[in-house]
Amino acid sequence: MKIIAGLGNPGAEYAKTKHNVGFMLVDALAERLGTDDWREKYEALVLETRIGSEKVLLVKPLTYMNESGRAIGPLMSWYKLEPEDLIVAHDDMDIPVGTVRIRKKGSPGGHNGIKSILAHLGDEHFARVRIGIGRPLPGWTVIHHVLAPFLPEDVPKIKEAVKYLLPAVECMVTEDVDMAMNKFNPRKKKKKEEEHE
Repeated sequence: MKIIAGLGNPGAEYAKTKHNVGFMLVDALAERLGTDDWREKYEALVLETRIGSEKVLLVKPLTYMNESGRAIGPLMSWYKLEPEDLIVAHDDMDIPVGTVRIRKKGSPGGHNGIKSILAHLGDEHFARVRIGIGRPLPGWTVIHHVLAPFLPEDVPKIKEAVKYLLPAVECMVTEDVDMAMNKFNPRKKKKKEEEHE
């Protein structure tokens, strides 16, 4: 069994903000799988389904971004899962808008949602699906940036990124993260990016 958790903030006022691209991906995955049977468990909305022969739990924490681990930690314990069984989708300011990057593990890189999950799991060996939201505009704070909606010209890029990642996440489940990284991580600049990580 795998948990696919999208990070974001609950509530209609946050639905279209940059911080909620993780929710957007998980919602799109549920739609692709033809299911909408969300229920509440351990401070999260959860949906049990299957990808191929693998049972998966789609998760949207209701704890707000900075406390994401408070929902994901207990779910991991309840289902007796290892960190390697977790896939987390989240926004990333360090890559351009609409750019995607799959990673097998790593530090939080300043992302408070990932920091919270690391604090609860005590282990960095869980996969990340990073969706680029770019850097703040001049004069904008980080908080203002992540809690603002996407600029109109960026909306198609995000929709395209989410669409592109649906088969990538399925590949992570049915094959493995390495295969998904090989197939779906951008080829150009890959080496350069790795040098900076």
